[in-house]
Amino acid sequence: MAPKLSDAEIGQNLKELTGWQLTGNAIKKQYAFDSFMSAIRFVNRTAERAEAADHHPDITINYRKVTMVLSTHSAGGLTQKDFALARQIDGTVQG
Repeated sequence: MAPKLSDAEIGQNLKELTGWQLTGNAIKKQYAFDSFMSAIRFVNRTAERAEAADHHPDITINYRKVTMVLSTHSAGGLTQKDFALARQIDGTVQG
């Protein structure tokens, strides 16, 4: 199991990401797309990467907006796994 990060480690990791926000024991980001199908393709690409990492975000789809929420439930908060997947998700937007 990945160790839970300290508040300082969480703050440092958040500085390295764009648009992600701390919300309770999780990080969250909303993405906007030009069409519903673009949003769905993004979710599908993200799902493949999340499955490969064996770390799964909470995903909410609202038409052209997709919200991702990451937390390591087994650790009771945020771990490096969350920030690594956040970087991969951000990369998914590009392709």
